[in-house]
Amino acid sequence: MTKIFAHRGSAGTHPENTMIAFYEAERVGADGIELDVQLTKDGQIVVIHDETIDRTTDGTGWVKDFTYHELQQFNAAYKFADQYGVCRIPLLEEVLAWICSKPLLLNIELKNSLIAYEKLEQKVIDMIRHYHLEDRTVLSSFNHNSMALCHRLAPVIETALLYIEPLYEPWHYVRVMQAKGLHPYHRTVTEAFIRQARHHQIAVRPFTINGESLMKKMFQYKVDAIFTDYPRQAREVLKKTP
Repeated sequence: MTKIFAHRGSAGTHPENTMIAFYEAERVGADGIELDVQLTKDGQIVVIHDETIDRTTDGTGWVKDFTYHELQQFNAAYKFADQYGVCRIPLLEEVLAWICSKPLLLNIELKNSLIAYEKLEQKVIDMIRHYHLEDRTVLSSFNHNSMALCHRLAPVIETALLYIEPLYEPWHYVRVMQAKGLHPYHRTVTEAFIRQARHHQIAVRPFTINGESLMKKMFQYKVDAIFTDYPRQAREVLKKTP
């Protein structure tokens, strides 16, 4: 059955990439959570999507230009502040310490396409190993060089390739990259594509699947997993999908 990953937590209903968004994902029955990681000025792994803090907090500036301590002054619940008060940008370690006692799967997206964070791959892998989460974590990125490096550093941790435009013969490419999964933009996904992926034993997890009709279509295709901002709604749609 198709797995449901809560995209940046329950990002449609809670402040994205915050602990309360991850708590909500577990509460509503998501199979896993997806989050994004970058490095602070002092080398801490923080959970945030954009390279700047402008959109998701009440501050401005580049993540890389702040220490972790400095980032704590900003409210990551900015868009939802009236509902949820103050939420801080979490450390990856905070999330892993919480999730290690849960049955949840984990997808960590490395946000290193725009900024080449030094040793981000090694730092993330070390943290995954520390919490013994190798067997239920998928690493993904639009930076496929980074995914090749992750595989060299930790062959036992699954890697997946994020992409937006259709790839030609992705089955061969994914094998060359020694990845196990494809994470395509949903508009590139067809039923025939999923059949081929299954034949080649490649996991397909499209993003970002919001809206009932799109959820239903992906469930009918029997994709391996979806990433959605609305895990509660996805769970309800999945129950009704034959």
